Amino acid sequence: MSTEGVTEVVVDRMREADVPHVVAIDRSGEGSSAWDEAQLRGELGRNWAHLWVARRSEVPVAFVATWHVADELHVLNVATHAQHRRRGHARRLLEHALAFAAERAVRLVLLEVRRSNAAAIGLYRAFGFVAMGVRERYYSDDEDAVEMLLRLDEAGRPVPSVDEVTL
Repeated sequence: MSTEGVTEVVVDRMREADVPHVVAIDRSGEGSSAWDEAQLRGELGRNWAHLWVARRSEVPVAFVATWHVADELHVLNVATHAQHRRRGHARRLLEHALAFAAERAVRLVLLEVRRSNAAAIGLYRAFGFVAMGVRERYYSDDEDAVEMLLRLDEAGRPVPSVDEVTL
């Protein structure tokens, strides 16, 4: 993995002015969720939604969208602009989201990922996520989603777990 540009990136909350950039990031990816501006603005207004961007020269190059509900953090989307991939931006955003989770006594971090997205699955596994289920034909193109889970202890550290399903 190239680390070029990683130190130049700052992670902070997504702002209203970031919405067009985040839509462009999302649409630059393969199999993206294709969020539109209205959906993102709606997320910014929800008190349980927490969205962060990785900025390079004040311009968002990656983002993560989450929902914090009770003792769970649901990762809705992690995306990096196609021109800025393989530089550690998604890793930094996940680290930030997991630090947020630890500060708020989150016990479970949940997400879905395309079965074919080996790079993302590898990244999630590096943080301790395990496969807990498969949602068949979950995405609009009928691709399956792998449900992944990370358990956190009282101190916010990952609890070692094993896959509940075979991929």
